[in-house]
Formats: sequence, C-alpha cells, structure tokens
Amino acid sequence: MSNCNRIHAINAVAGRQTPACQKAESASLDHFGEDVFNVTAIRKYLPKTVAKKLLATIQEGKPLDASIADDVAHGMKEWALERGATHFTHWFQPLTGSTAEKHDSFLDLNEDHEAIMSFSAKNLIMGEPDASSFPSGGLRCTFEARGYTAWDPTSPAFIKRHSNGATLCIPTIFCSYTGEVLDKKTPLLRSIQALSRSVSRLMKCFGKPFQHVEVTLGPEQEYFLVDRNFYMYRPDLVQAGRTVFGSPPPRHQQLEDHYFGAIRSRVLAFMTEVEHELWKLGIPAKTRHNEVAPAQFEVAPIFEELNLAVDHNMQMMEILKKVAVRHGMVCLLHEKPFAGVNGSGKHNNWSITYGKENLLDPGNNPCQNAIFLTVLSAIIRAVDLHADLLRTTTASVGNDHRLGANEAPPAIISIFLGDQLADIVEQVETGAVTGAKSLDAMRVGVDALPSLSRDATDRNRTSPFAFTGNKFEFRACGSSQSCADVNTVLNTIVAESLDYISEKLEKTGILSGDAEFHDELQKLLQEIITKHKRIIFNGDNYSSNWIQEAQRRGLPNLRHTMDALKPLLEEKNQTLFARYGIFSKSELDSRYEVFMEEYHRKIRIEGGIALEMARSMIMPVVVEQYRQLVETIHVARKGDFKTGISTLNVCAENLGEKLDQLKVRCVELEAALGKLHEDILEAMKNLREVVDALELMVDDSRWPLPKYREMLFIY
Repeated sequence: MSNCNRIHAINAVAGRQTPACQKAESASLDHFGEDVFNVTAIRKYLPKTVAKKLLATIQEGKPLDASIADDVAHGMKEWALERGATHFTHWFQPLTGSTAEKHDSFLDLNEDHEAIMSFSAKNLIMGEPDASSFPSGGLRCTFEARGYTAWDPTSPAFIKRHSNGATLCIPTIFCSYTGEVLDKKTPLLRSIQALSRSVSRLMKCFGKPFQHVEVTLGPEQEYFLVDRNFYMYRPDLVQAGRTVFGSPPPRHQQLEDHYFGAIRSRVLAFMTEVEHELWKLGIPAKTRHNEVAPAQFEVAPIFEELNLAVDHNMQMMEILKKVAVRHGMVCLLHEKPFAGVNGSGKHNNWSITYGKENLLDPGNNPCQNAIFLTVLSAIIRAVDLHADLLRTTTASVGNDHRLGANEAPPAIISIFLGDQLADIVEQVETGAVTGAKSLDAMRVGVDALPSLSRDATDRNRTSPFAFTGNKFEFRACGSSQSCADVNTVLNTIVAESLDYISEKLEKTGILSGDAEFHDELQKLLQEIITKHKRIIFNGDNYSSNWIQEAQRRGLPNLRHTMDALKPLLEEKNQTLFARYGIFSKSELDSRYEVFMEEYHRKIRIEGGIALEMARSMIMPVVVEQYRQLVETIHVARKGDFKTGISTLNVCAENLGEKLDQLKVRCVELEAALGKLHEDILEAMKNLREVVDALELMVDDSRWPLPKYREMLFIY
C-alpha cells in the first residue's frame, strides 16, 4: 500500500510544465528604484530648500532639520498615492530577527466629515506599536505596553506591493517608553556614528582634512529552494525551517557539479523575478549563481552604505520568500536545512571609506601605505581583544548546526591576511619594512590567452574573518540572521582600537609632517602586532591542529550558543558598549535574555516536532510493514515453503529491533523535553539515527516524508 501524499508530491513536481521561452525584453534601468523615495523623487516632490536639507542628512550625515518634516510628509504622501499606496507603516526591526509593520490608512475625515487622504509630520516622524508584545528581555512588562518608532531619514521610504494594493514603508528605529533600545537598527546607527568619529580622529593625526566617513557593506545571501509540494509534507520544514530527519542520499554534493553550474530554467525564472523586484526597490542585486549544495543558491548585491545595505538585505530575504511561493517553491533561509551538505551563510563584506578613499585598499605598495597599515593594525587588535563578541553575533540554533564544516568557518575567530599582507605584518613587527612580496602575473600555458593579474590574497573559505583585497569578509554570519548585529560589534570594536592608536599618537605631540611621526607610528604598530598577532592564522581552520594551536594561543572556542552569548554579560564588554553609547548595561542584559529565551524555545519546538513526527508519521508505517512481514512469515511456514523464510525472519528481526529502538528513543525525547537543552539535543540526535536508519529499511512507497534525494534534486 503506497503512501499517496508523498507519491502525489513527486508526481506533481515531475508533471510541472516548463514555461515556454519568451522573447527577452531589452535590459533597462528605467524601473530601477521606481518604488523608492530616492534622490530623484526627493528633488521632484519636495521644495528645493527642503530637498537640499534632507539630502544633506542622508548623504553627509548632518543633523535633521525638524522644520522640514511637514513638507517631507506631504511630498512623500503625494509620491506614494501616485504609486497606488493606500496605507503607510513604520517598518522596523525588532529583536525577533525579522521586520515588523502596522499598517495605517491614509484615509481621514476633515471638519465636515468628508473623506480625505492625510499624512502628517507626526505620522512620518513617530509611531506607537505595542512594545510589550515584542521581545524585550524584561525591559517592558505586559502592563507596560507603550513603545515608539521614529523615522530614520538616512534610509529611504519604499513601496511594498501586494496582489491588489500597496503600502508606503518608512524605515524606523524602535525603542521603549523609557528610551531603551528594542531593535537592531538603533545600535547599528550608533555604532556607525562612533566609528565615523574615530576614523575622523585618526585622519586628523595624519594631517588629513575632514571628509565624510562611510562604512560600506556587501552581504552575500545564500538560500535553498524546495518545491512547495515536498515542503507541505515535511512538518519539520514548515515548523522549524530544517529537516529533523533525513538520510543523505548516495549522491549529494560530492561530485561538486552544482556549484556555478548551469541554472535550471525554473530557478532562473525565479531569480529573474527576484531581481526585478529588487531593482524596483533600488536594491542593486549583482550576482546570482548555484551554490555548492544541490538546491542551494546565492544572490549578492553591490556594496552600499552600511545602514542601507542592512535594510536592503532584510527586504531581500522577504522578497526571496514571496517570489518563491509565486513559482511554486519555498525559499529556506535556515542555516542548515539539510544535514550532510553545505549550510547557508551570509558573508559580511565590510569596509570603510574616507571621502573617496577606501581605507582597506592596500594600494600598489601596501608597505608604504601608512594609513592602510594603521587601520589594518587597529582591526587586528580589535578582533583579538573582542573575538568573543564577534562570535556572539553569530550565535543561534541554526548556526550551531552549520559552523565548523562544509565551507562554514569554525567557532574560533581568527583573521586571514594572505601571504603578502602576512609578510608585511611580520616586517612591521621586526621593525624592518623593506618591501612587499611581488605578485607575479599568472600564466596558464596557452599562448593565445593573456596573462592574469594575481590578487594580494588567496581566498580562505575556512576563515571566519578574511581580508579579500579591499575589504574584510566575515563568513560566520548565518543566512537567516540580520547583518545589523555583527556590524554593530565590528564598528564598535574597531572604533575603540582606532581611538587607542589616535590617543597614543596625540600624546606624542608630534605632527604628521614631522620626521619623527613615522618613527613613532612604526613603534606603535610594532607593539600592536607583537601583542595581537596570535589572532592571525592563514592555514586550514578545519584542522584538528588548529584547534589545539588556538587553545595554546588562548583564543576562545565558543562552540555552542549557550557559551557564545555569555560575553554579553561580561563587565569589560558592557563597559565598552556603554563608553561608546551603543548599549547600556540593561540593554545588553535584555538582549542576553531575549537570545537565550529564543534559543531554548526553538530547541523545544524542534524536539516537539521530532517527537510528533516519529510517533504519528514514522511509527505507523514501520508497524504496518512489520505486521506485513510477520503475516508473510506465518503464511510461508503454513505453506511449508523451503526457501525465503530465513530472509524474511532476518528482515522482521531487524525491523522489529529498530521499531523497539524507535519506541525507546521517543520515550527518551519526551522525557528530555522537560529537561535542559543539552538533553533535548542529545535525545533528538539519538532519535534521528533510528529514523534515518528506518528510512533505508522501510518500503520506499510507504515512507511518508519526502526524501533528500527528492527535495534536493527535483525542483
């Protein structure tokens, strides 16, 4: 007797008609940013003086002139109404890790009770969602409901469309009635401001005139796609975003043929629509490709200002999910939806510009670029002193499954510099900088092909924090996580190290033009490198030798979320954040409570799902097959058959043994759900071993769950 649901899902996917090829429309930038209240819209819909003041805030970071709010609100409303918007919302990023919105209509009544479309300065600047219903870690109680959203003018408003309407979305911060931070955007904005001040202070030491500082980000977003027919028959995917059971198929990613392979037509149609949606929102999606695991893909944007890039990434994740549904698929952003193959990360490519100069660009001769070497040394010091905080930003249930293998870096934070920079750093330490290693052009042995220029560094795909030419790539972020957390920490710790260097240089009283300046700078950088070089590692981060070496160096190895969150409570870290005005002690304490509670809840949800599936979906089919085997044995013996009975006996005994184990493991998991998270995880692991073994034993037509070989390869 076959399991109709699973077979139906396979047939539904197999029978899907491939859309006929249509003539491609000419590439056009006409629609780029059409649903964004961008510079063009600002200049069109606002008076010149108002537009100038608003753009000064957006582009140069100048304080917002509150007197322009009425004009901005009116212009924004007119722009939104012309694009079909009927409602507006304050779009914010609470500690849930996703975004939130409460829609209000433009509809209002005038003094004569006539219907009008209204949107005031107050509507633009401030909103009041219920603060007690969002995670607060004790900052808000149930009876203390008031919270505020406040307009972030540095991130443009945009239109979110649905099947029969549209909504004006206004990016905002979110705080409590008493002013404590309840979101991820506010600390990010504070950290950007802190880093900007520290960079300007350092540049002053070098005699540079004041210029605008901009922190930039290019987040690469990885994701999986599965057909919706399979997804709907996997309660674990629906409820937890990952498979708690599933036996890896004989073939998965080991042939390495999916990475950068030809993109299937159905997926390419999905990607094309995603890009169309992104471009309308001014999100500069640049790269699309197959990732390493089957059914895994990536989209990457062009670098943008950090705050805007984070907002765009949050929008991107929502669009990936929405468009997937329209194509009969589901986008999985979980860090490890399938065991045994690559998980999904979000590579955080971070850099700093001063005016038009990228401070992380080594130039033609990095050993002579004093500013670059100074910023590099500051980053080395920052990461060494605060590796624990960087690890904290990657702590989650999903990332615990991902980190440490399959191109995901380990929990040990280290820096990869590459041969050329590592050599220069070593020269700085010895006090004898003589020159950089030459990077000869590569020749590939074909006369007709040009020689290829070699980059300053190779790529180390096992390193958590790698220098990749003119930026640092932090590879440990999880695919479902907001980029705000890691960049808030990164900005803060680098600001502190830049201030440390600036203070040392300022105390010497030597100006940058003096002959002694570079001698003093050389001594300072030498001191920093000598003290903090332990964080630099250019080898294989997966090797057991590195784990031992990292321990010898004294680097933290916070392997699990429970340990990785504890640095939030340490006094030195709370003092650091308070000093730079990023978090108060109570705000950090609250975040610890929120993240810990989220971790425990998700573990218990996953455990509950595993138990329910094992008992209500797996056990019945195993019992049925066991019953059929026993009946067959009885019939064979009654008929006095001479062959096959021994084989049937072995099959029944093996299946019966697994059935007994399944019962025991279910009882153990049920008991563990009332205990600590370690007990739940261990019980889930033990149950999975039995269920995955049964998947290979039970009649394929009976197995109720779509298998890896189907979900990863049929779409």
